[in-house]
Amino acid sequence: MEFGVFVQGYVGKRAETDPLAEHKALMEETEYVIQADKSGFKYAWASEHHFLDEYSHLSANDVFLGYLAHATERIHLGSGIFNPLAPVNHPVKVAEKVAMLDHLSEGRFEFGSGRGAGSHEILGFMPGVTDMNHTKEIWEETIAEFPRMWLQDEYAGFQGKHWSLPPRKVLPKPYGGSHPAMWYAAGSPPSYAMAAKKGLGVLGFSVQKVSDMEWVLEQYKTAIVDAEPVGDFVNDNVMVTTTAICAPTHEEAVRIAANGQLHYLPSLVFRYHDTFPRPEGFPVWPETLPEYTEELVEVLIEEELLICGDPDEVLTQCKRWEQAGADQLSFGLPVGVPKDETLQTIRLVGEHVIPKIDTDPVHRTSRFRKGV
Repeated sequence: MEFGVFVQGYVGKRAETDPLAEHKALMEETEYVIQADKSGFKYAWASEHHFLDEYSHLSANDVFLGYLAHATERIHLGSGIFNPLAPVNHPVKVAEKVAMLDHLSEGRFEFGSGRGAGSHEILGFMPGVTDMNHTKEIWEETIAEFPRMWLQDEYAGFQGKHWSLPPRKVLPKPYGGSHPAMWYAAGSPPSYAMAAKKGLGVLGFSVQKVSDMEWVLEQYKTAIVDAEPVGDFVNDNVMVTTTAICAPTHEEAVRIAANGQLHYLPSLVFRYHDTFPRPEGFPVWPETLPEYTEELVEVLIEEELLICGDPDEVLTQCKRWEQAGADQLSFGLPVGVPKDETLQTIRLVGEHVIPKIDTDPVHRTSRFRKGV
């Protein structure tokens, strides 16, 4: 299993007391990715969201990733996501950005796509749309065109329901052979199966405890055997996200978690991601989950809903995801935990966890791209 970090420009409530909170959040997250690169993480994912106050201020992730392409050396940089819906970003512009980042990173870019966070975000670009399934139709029409834009010397052009383009050379072409690995952001079990059929890796941005996800991962692995890839190769890959806090002792990790306002992020998730199934009894915004206590943090650890503890405990918890069939475990770090303690988590995981689980120095997606 490989490891990654996920950043999204999470500001939370900090702006209530700090006028520079937004700036600090974005700059801190560049530090997290740079440290993850030094600590042996293989992936860093950056979101694209619009209008999602407090939850995600990282709207121009192509700019953010371009900076990180120069500031890092080994870590693969992924769009989590680029939104290719024509009313949001013209598909040709997305194809150009992917290829450009592939060059700037010298083959370290990963292309994740998806359909946006929910109605608040998408209706900003598509006013009047009442059925969010409409976005699926646009994405389905578009996704297979990207490899053609990259691999055809002159793209043959496209005439679709939602966008069109006459024959043109889409430039630049990707770095080296083939094109970056393609991923899909999945928020529900059927999305995993759909991605598998298209030969896409899955960015699992909405996951439950390990035991509840095993059957979903198994379904993906079964379906991808018969994939008809939209791209040049099959990306047989499932990334799952979770929150991780690692400290020298169990007691310190639990204290950090209890003081980290971890209740607020899931409250914001269901404020904006109205396409996600809402758990029974979950509060409706502006109500939020109650603040976590140390006792609740212990319950979340026991229920496999939070990775938290000393390095040996975190290692054991990560191995559960490996046993469940995850190909990559990506940590959503900036959720109210102070910068120094977040950097501590990255360093400790890099020193004590990654070397004992990820023993292959070659990126899985690099193998797929090169046909190895």
